[in-house]
Amino acid sequence: MVCPQPIARQRSSAKLDKRTIATTAGVPPICPTLTRSATLVRMSNYRLLAAALAFTLTAHGQSVTNPKASILDVPARQSFLHSTTDPRLRDAIAHLGSCVNTPVVPAPTGVIDIPHHYLSGSHGPTNPAEAAATRVYGAFERRITAGMNQYVATGSHAEAACALAQLDTWAQAHTLLDYDPKESSQAWFQVEWTLSSAGVTDSVLVNDPALNPTQQARVAVWLNAAAHKLISYEKPGEFGNNHHYWRALAAISVGVATHDNDLFRFGVDTYKQAISEIDSNGAFPREMARHERAIHYQAFALQPLVLIAEFATRQGTNLYAYSSHNHTLRDAIIFLGRAIDNPALVKPYASETQDTHFGPDDYAPFEFYAARFGTTGLPPSIVNGLQHPTYATRIGGSTTILAGK
Repeated sequence: MVCPQPIARQRSSAKLDKRTIATTAGVPPICPTLTRSATLVRMSNYRLLAAALAFTLTAHGQSVTNPKASILDVPARQSFLHSTTDPRLRDAIAHLGSCVNTPVVPAPTGVIDIPHHYLSGSHGPTNPAEAAATRVYGAFERRITAGMNQYVATGSHAEAACALAQLDTWAQAHTLLDYDPKESSQAWFQVEWTLSSAGVTDSVLVNDPALNPTQQARVAVWLNAAAHKLISYEKPGEFGNNHHYWRALAAISVGVATHDNDLFRFGVDTYKQAISEIDSNGAFPREMARHERAIHYQAFALQPLVLIAEFATRQGTNLYAYSSHNHTLRDAIIFLGRAIDNPALVKPYASETQDTHFGPDDYAPFEFYAARFGTTGLPPSIVNGLQHPTYATRIGGSTTILAGK
């Protein structure tokens, strides 16, 4: 099959991994649009990286064993939420959004070109043009996670079907596939966040046997193509900041649901790289370089890492126990909590007065951590942050619904 070239803008194409564009019965193939001659080199580098990861990780049995495991046992969670009398959980259920009661979010088409988030550099005033350009992605994330959350909380097949239909709308439009980081780095960043939201959502929805199998197959092919393209821009051996971790969450969430071991292993390997970056205090040095937002970026980096640990652990690879230089993920979590409680702790890294406004999204991933390990020993800020429902669309919406005790 030959992929058609876009009429408005000619771009070179490259053949992706066969799982990325494989056809499914009744599902038309996706032709991800790749950019310029450099794509061939990039994909070659990616295949070398994937081969190296496969060689290293297969020996340790790190692969997808249960494509429906997601980040939670869906039937068990549904049963638990149905009978719970916990006031915080009941509050979270009562204030859930709805996919069914919100309008369809039309799929953006054409090349993704998003202005930078900050008006200058990597901190300071944010760009209103970026906020306007990304509004549609936020609406999409809210709608799909609302439907998935309602399915987990209430068992509503209608809400699950709504979330899947919204995903399918974007799948049929091949959204999240037409961008080039060299032309718009912010587009690459937005894809990693929205794809993480979609991957986490679909990993839960695959547990609903009532959903349309043709839609589900089409969505799986699309997500897989988008995930492979997303990580194809990664340079072998290159360490990164929170963006690297978000791309890894997108990869592992899609990898689990589509039974793609290359994507799964990319997530596992990136997590291990992240742990190796933790310094003696528990900080991520690259996030500490973000001036007045240093603490926030420590929190932002932890969101995908906790979710990666959840996906991997539920596949039998206990990343929570993984240690590098005698540090584990817990050290980074504790540093974050201590820094929120006492911002002066980041003075050795960032001289600026820290932004100390923290909300439910900053504490959202720790619902999963606390569900496994409890809150004993965690700093007061995190313990207090978990006294109220938490929410972050890029890691599944209401994390209180997904994991709260």
